[in-house]
Amino acid sequence: MNNRIEFRDKRGTLIAYKIGNDLHEGLCPYSDDSDFVQVLSWNYQGGKKLNRHTHLQVPRSATHTQEAIVVLSGQLRADVFDGKRQLIGQILLGAGECMVFLQGGHGFEILDDGTRVVEIKNGPYPGAEKDRKRF
Repeated sequence: MNNRIEFRDKRGTLIAYKIGNDLHEGLCPYSDDSDFVQVLSWNYQGGKKLNRHTHLQVPRSATHTQEAIVVLSGQLRADVFDGKRQLIGQILLGAGECMVFLQGGHGFEILDDGTRVVEIKNGPYPGAEKDRKRF
């Protein structure tokens, strides 16, 4: 799908994906409608107007945390694990790139001084003890 690099477990379940910084023109969806975290990219020329809107209240249920990170500057390595905590892949992320984590586990190593990252995940946040298990 698009410029997406996928990480799947042995059963073929999508665990995570990386979006490069070479975004397609216009509006480009990367996520499936069923994902808790919805990810789309915008790539428009100056002067493009997007219709004003509000979002309606729609009941949603999340059973686990899904998250995305966007690297603003620097570089890091993401380690991707399946649901059994087995490493299934590693990938480098640089400025302008995004990684989406749907299932399994993950870890990071910051490779450059001054690496800046924005993390986005579904909420509400129940606190570290209820939200994650370190391994």
